[in-house]
Amino acid sequence: MGTTKEDIKAALWRGANTFRGIIDAANYKDYVLSMLFVKYLSDTYKEKIEDLKEKYPDAVRFERAKARLEFILKDDHTFDYLYDSRYASDIGVLINAALRGIEDDNTAQLGGVFRSVDFNSESMLGNPKQKATTLRNLLEDFKSLDLRPSQIEIETQERQVPSDVLGDAFEYMIGEFASQAGKKAGNFFTPMMVSELIARIVSPKANESIYDPTSGSGSLLIRAAKQAGIDKVAIYGQEMNGSVWSMGRMNMFLHDIHDAKIAWGDSLSNPMHLDSDGNLMQFDAIVANMPFSQDKWAQGFNPGGEAAAKNKKEFKMTSSADRFHRFDWGVPPSSKGDWAFLLHMIHSLKDNGRVVAVVPHGVLFRGASEGQIRQRVVEENLLDAVIGLPENLFFGTTIPACLMVFKKNRNNDDVVFIDASGEGRYEKDKTQNKLTPKSIEDILGTYTKRKSIEKFAHVATIEEINANDYNLNIPRYVDTFEEEKLIDIEQVKTNITNIKSELAEVESQLSKYLSDIGLGV
Repeated sequence: MGTTKEDIKAALWRGANTFRGIIDAANYKDYVLSMLFVKYLSDTYKEKIEDLKEKYPDAVRFERAKARLEFILKDDHTFDYLYDSRYASDIGVLINAALRGIEDDNTAQLGGVFRSVDFNSESMLGNPKQKATTLRNLLEDFKSLDLRPSQIEIETQERQVPSDVLGDAFEYMIGEFASQAGKKAGNFFTPMMVSELIARIVSPKANESIYDPTSGSGSLLIRAAKQAGIDKVAIYGQEMNGSVWSMGRMNMFLHDIHDAKIAWGDSLSNPMHLDSDGNLMQFDAIVANMPFSQDKWAQGFNPGGEAAAKNKKEFKMTSSADRFHRFDWGVPPSSKGDWAFLLHMIHSLKDNGRVVAVVPHGVLFRGASEGQIRQRVVEENLLDAVIGLPENLFFGTTIPACLMVFKKNRNNDDVVFIDASGEGRYEKDKTQNKLTPKSIEDILGTYTKRKSIEKFAHVATIEEINANDYNLNIPRYVDTFEEEKLIDIEQVKTNITNIKSELAEVESQLSKYLSDIGLGV
């Protein structure tokens, strides 16, 4: 019997339990997922080498074919080597050396992928004896897991390949770690059903490019790419958090996506995806679950720290500070980076491109510069839809969020507002709510058909939005108010009279019973 997705999940849970009580739950992923990745690389490489030896008995041809493999692994960089060395007092040093060796030997594919994890850290893993015991247990947690592609069981009816099973298990565990990490998880993981909704709205086509400026674990990008076929689209992303960037790179590799271009850095102050002229690269489809209302979003435009010097004005972000002219329509407030990310996405669109982004509701109605930006975006006919989601869908926040959909060169000039936040449109699951499949279909159907539906959706004209001073708050367009039933005062009076009569009868009966037993008053 081969390796199932449940087998992989079980090994991941064993690894997580090894670290329970030793490190913070938010850091489980760095160690457990990294070890799974090493096991995957080792087993996959072992099988590829065995296949090549069988196919090419001639040593020269074998070496030539081996050089063409997607990655290489030296013996002392494999999981088996580390497992055999598990009783070494310096096992943390050996694991670190293996990880760095993997990176150095596969710079193009895996350079820097382990940069954020240190298996020899006493501050994280305890004193040498405790650290050695923990790492030995971790290696033993994964030893029995066979991740050779030929041994992974697939669902043929779902047209799976081994990378689907492994990648899905990896994403499942990312979600579980996100659940345990709480607030720290909000910016690296988008719940599956929300990702599915976003992917189907943005609907990438074959030969298109997909981009996520806050790519996190990569799950949202992968789900969007699957709409067209992972091997039929070009995938780009950027992530600021080094640990999360590493996890995203691993996620791509496990899904057999070896050509994704995921950059590390701040996509606002230092966008890494530029064209040959040094301008922002343009994309067909952009998806994002960006940090909500990020404070100090513009600090990267002030690398010299001008405000730190005496007698100098405090740094204030201006449109001229951005060489890409993304903020010419207005500079978002320094404490709220939502529109900074949205403007970056809008200015990264191709002529027929579209954006679907998760945003907090404040983006829809806050004033000052954000109001000016909203007005310009609407006047440029870029806003296509606003979709309200239920509360408590996302890790790290219980507040409801919404999706904003933007399109360039639209052939219509209305905006569809959808309120999918009501009861019956989600289900409770542990500590998080989940969108139901029916709710997703309702949203997609309404968005596509662009029809007004009482208490659910309204197709607004530009004139309506103008009349609302470009305030996009959903209740201004979708009336979900439920009138309370009128109270029949006469019926209430009758009910009170009846109750009094029944009460008098009960009191009379009680008095008779008391009298019968000699307790009458």
